[in-house]
Amino acid sequence: MPKIVHARVIVTSPGRNFVTLKIECDDGTTGVGDATLNGRELAVASYLAEHVVPCLIGREAHQIEDIWQYLYKGAYWRRGPVTMTAIAAVDMALWDIKGKIAGLPVYQLLGGAAREGCMVYAHANGTTIDDTIAAAKAAMDEGYLAVRLQCGVPGLPSTYGVAKHGERYEPADADLPSESVWSTSKYLRVVPELFRVAREELGWDVHLLHDIHHRLTPIEAGRLGRDLEPYRPFWLEDATPAENQDAFRLIRQHTTAPLAVGEIFNSVWDCKALIENQLIDYVRATVVHAGGITHMRRIAALADLYQVRTGSHGATDLSPICMAAALHFGLSIPNFGIQEHMPHTEETDRVFPHAYSFADGLMHPGDEPGLGVDIDEELASTHAYKRAFLPVNRLEDGTLWSW
Repeated sequence: MPKIVHARVIVTSPGRNFVTLKIECDDGTTGVGDATLNGRELAVASYLAEHVVPCLIGREAHQIEDIWQYLYKGAYWRRGPVTMTAIAAVDMALWDIKGKIAGLPVYQLLGGAAREGCMVYAHANGTTIDDTIAAAKAAMDEGYLAVRLQCGVPGLPSTYGVAKHGERYEPADADLPSESVWSTSKYLRVVPELFRVAREELGWDVHLLHDIHHRLTPIEAGRLGRDLEPYRPFWLEDATPAENQDAFRLIRQHTTAPLAVGEIFNSVWDCKALIENQLIDYVRATVVHAGGITHMRRIAALADLYQVRTGSHGATDLSPICMAAALHFGLSIPNFGIQEHMPHTEETDRVFPHAYSFADGLMHPGDEPGLGVDIDEELASTHAYKRAFLPVNRLEDGTLWSW
């Protein structure tokens, strides 16, 4: 049985910050796991280096479940994004090691492929509706079958999901948190028009998604869902903060638009009531923030009982290691729904060489043993960490609001 003899935390910033855990066994096999928590990267790096890595040395790498339970129950202070991201990094790395030793891609160890590939959605954003439609058409030309639509809101200087002209969208944009301004009333006027124009211009053969980013009250979300119903949205994402899971019951009472939530969830307990009461249609928890492949399988198994599907977060603040893990996970489960896909920069891809690929609207993790992704440590060392915070949001009168 391979034993863990070394583990190290690698922080790099090829255009944005990433934290990686690399575990090495006594037979020379190595595995990598993503430990990136956007805006709080060094908290996870410290948690891993100071508290987790010392507990790994000498353990048998094949005992993934036992190590997961040890790190979760053994810490006493359970859950939370820092803890669960650290556990996820260990979990991914151990699945990577197990696959390499077995000579199989991880999805084969999870039961094999349940589909040909994982449908992914692109991001189309623009300052105006016309700009967004043009971006959506470009994504469709690239082969995407699903597109998330976000556009600027007239009267607001900036809008979530909309990049500055000619730039890639990266929300963690400043050394200290920048402050955005928000108006729910202005937003609610523009989104139905965006979807009306989108269906006229893009047709009905493409899935259209939209991210509210926790900014509405339940009744406001119900009103927006009802306004968008004629345009058949694939989902409305993060309609309202989900700390009160029962809030989604009120949204359900007012719209049949499918609901997705959970990119900030870190355990099954965050979505247990949402799933069991069938208050959502897609759970967006992701491998890196929800305890790794091991815990995501538990979430998916519970969701499957209630016909809830997965729709995992996949922005560029998740490294290619997490994207690979998400694809192995998504390919293997029966209730996969869709996977978010924001392509990384060429700079990032060089640091994290990977086997996954995109074609005809689907992504596949590849068939290399393990996760099929690695980190070029020498190249990573040339990209120094740069502190970057996510923004905060205020209403026009200065009230702090959900970003």
